[in-house]
Amino acid sequence: MASGSDVIERPAVAAEPTDSAPARRWLVPVLLVVGWVLSVAWRMWLSRHIVLPIAHTDEDSYLNTARALAGGPGGFSSENDLLRRVGYPMLISPAFLGDRDFSDSYRIVQLINAMVNSTLLPLAYLLGRRLLRLRRSYALASALAAATLPATVFYAGIAMIDTVMAPLVVAWLLAVHRWIGRPGPVAAATVGLLVGGFHLLHSRGLVIVAVHAGLVLLLFVRRRISPPAVLAALLPVLAMALVNEAAIRYLGNKVYLLGSTPGGGTVEAVASIQGVVRVSAGVTTQLWYLVVITFGMAGVAWAAAVRELWRPRHGDAARWTMGVALVVTLGVAGGSSVILAGITGKPLDAIYGRYVQMLAPFWLLVGLGVLLTAGRRVVLRRAAVAVALLIGGGALIAVRLAYVASQGHRLRYGGFSAPDLGALTAGWREMRPVVGSLVGIAGCLLLVAAVLVPRLRLPMFGVLVLVNLATMQVIDQHVVRSASTSTAPTPRVADVGVRPGERVWASTGVHYALRFNLSHQVTWTDVRWFGLGQPPAAAQVVFARWAPGAADDWDGTAYGFVRLGGNPAQHWAAWRRA
Repeated sequence: MASGSDVIERPAVAAEPTDSAPARRWLVPVLLVVGWVLSVAWRMWLSRHIVLPIAHTDEDSYLNTARALAGGPGGFSSENDLLRRVGYPMLISPAFLGDRDFSDSYRIVQLINAMVNSTLLPLAYLLGRRLLRLRRSYALASALAAATLPATVFYAGIAMIDTVMAPLVVAWLLAVHRWIGRPGPVAAATVGLLVGGFHLLHSRGLVIVAVHAGLVLLLFVRRRISPPAVLAALLPVLAMALVNEAAIRYLGNKVYLLGSTPGGGTVEAVASIQGVVRVSAGVTTQLWYLVVITFGMAGVAWAAAVRELWRPRHGDAARWTMGVALVVTLGVAGGSSVILAGITGKPLDAIYGRYVQMLAPFWLLVGLGVLLTAGRRVVLRRAAVAVALLIGGGALIAVRLAYVASQGHRLRYGGFSAPDLGALTAGWREMRPVVGSLVGIAGCLLLVAAVLVPRLRLPMFGVLVLVNLATMQVIDQHVVRSASTSTAPTPRVADVGVRPGERVWASTGVHYALRFNLSHQVTWTDVRWFGLGQPPAAAQVVFARWAPGAADDWDGTAYGFVRLGGNPAQHWAAWRRA
């Protein structure tokens, strides 16, 4: 067995042939560039069916804000004052420059997403080489497996902030590793800038900001960094926070908020034994989910990382990086579970994996690194931990679901809760924790068996990538296409005669997804809402419910409107004031 036992088993990369060094020097960058281009193309192909938003209301909020930042009309946002962030709308705002149809702008947003999301490939390669010390072939193969992971790829096709988060996590932890290994103001500022990016993007960045502040303080107390380095690490975070506030002030009232600011309800939801149990169940479910979708590799990685913290063998840089990643994982899972528990206006989720998905590629890479560099005994011990986590987590989740069902309730479970888990377990209507655990265990044992036979290692990566591709295809069939069909209003707004310049309002009687997508097609003004009765006097065109023969069918003739057209099967019609 090789020396060492944890994250990186060999202290150095194995020597590689040097007879073709110049060719090899160019080969990897070329492969990464080609891989990035193919990755962008694949993501665009996967999004071909998505011509209008399908993840309401988050997509609508980001798109409305991006349009307003580009100088166009505003709209609503489901955010609240406390957790409002404008980083992602700033990124996609160029898509709304100029005069173009919404469908064209949305396609540009998808292209921006695909380009940013695909940077995970080169970043994962660098992580494999620098942190995990893998040979080039293994680093490339691991990076390809991480870059095709459905937990990351899924969001590239929709206007969701999550498309940026996974690459940013890998970039940040790479920067942390560099900073610890070679302290300096430039490295400190780079880490601070990336942490500021998290704060600018999403409220879950608050966890990373807190961890970053703790890391800076700890390094300073231990005299590993100087006061100038402290400033270099913290000032970029403050700068990004100021950028966020400046953008919010620039928007003014063009974007109006519909979200409720978290208050005492969140504290009350967790300030009891039942609340603590509920939050603990949420944390357990999210961590179990990470182990399942990485086929046990997250569990392998956590076992190795904990071992590295207590008995470091691979230098401070690896030790500190793994410690930071562990704390962030627990912090994001715990913080999101607390916030979700405090939302009392909707049923609890059986699982909501969105917040921890950004960490899946990193832990997959670390887990694969352990398998590829550790000795046989170490691999088996780490795999045993992963299997135990899968068995224990799956059993706890199954007990929770059974208990809730016995009380006559049902935990909410939808296509966007964890689409990759649904694809792997064929659980589209209900969560299947036992099947999920079995899938994770089978995947973990097969990966371990493959790495123990050196000639099977590269083929193993090929199989893993194929599983990722197949999973995305299943998600496309069961989630994307059905959501696209059900939320796309037909005919188009322009086809029924709604003209640019007209003041348009929408009735809340129209299903919210159709109402939002009808409103997106009105690119020249902010479409406001009215109730089920008379429209505001300022309205020239309205979208209202069209349900022939039903009691809630909206008759515009009573208010002086003429129907332009619509779709009675989708229960909407466009009306113009006569």
